[in-house]
Amino acid sequence: MNIPYYVFILIIAVLSYLIGSIPTGYIIVKTKTGQDIRQVGSGSTGATNVKRVLGKKWFFIVMILDAIKGMIPVILTKLLIYGDELGLCAVIAAIMVIVGHSKPIFLGFKGGKSVASGIGTIYALNPLVGLILTLIWCIITWFSKYVSLGSIITLICAPFLMFYLKNPVAYTFYAAIAAIYIIYLHRQNIQRLIKGEENKVRK
Repeated sequence: MNIPYYVFILIIAVLSYLIGSIPTGYIIVKTKTGQDIRQVGSGSTGATNVKRVLGKKWFFIVMILDAIKGMIPVILTKLLIYGDELGLCAVIAAIMVIVGHSKPIFLGFKGGKSVASGIGTIYALNPLVGLILTLIWCIITWFSKYVSLGSIITLICAPFLMFYLKNPVAYTFYAAIAAIYIIYLHRQNIQRLIKGEENKVRK
């Protein structure tokens, strides 16, 4: 028996949210040190806060794992869906992944800022855009020494790259929504950047 379309969308949304909710940084820090990453630094479960506990190596490991976590639901959706429904379903999967990462059900809805998982979703939608955004993030972060600034500028570029490279309208729309949402999650970082109080990734 065929599953009704709206039920299928609901399944995609729920599974994507649950995958996004897997607290990679929390699990790694808890396993290796016994600490609750939410009680350290910014309280975020993301890679930048993990670096404060475990150093640069685990910063990159968590970032890569979170990006993969963002890619998986979108890739699976693209493999299962075809035709006119693909764009909408892929976008729903992508949105629910970043919501899951930032508001994980497994940690009382307190997670990370969804940068790595967000870039992961974009890699799944368009690998070229994902690669360009990664390069932008690396360049801005390296020269500014601020992870948050690199993340914010990268996210601002995302919808413009999606549009310029002639992606489906749904993908460009998603990149814009994701940018607004993730930049909103960085509102305290933005305030600290303005005041010159933001922590640098290196001295």
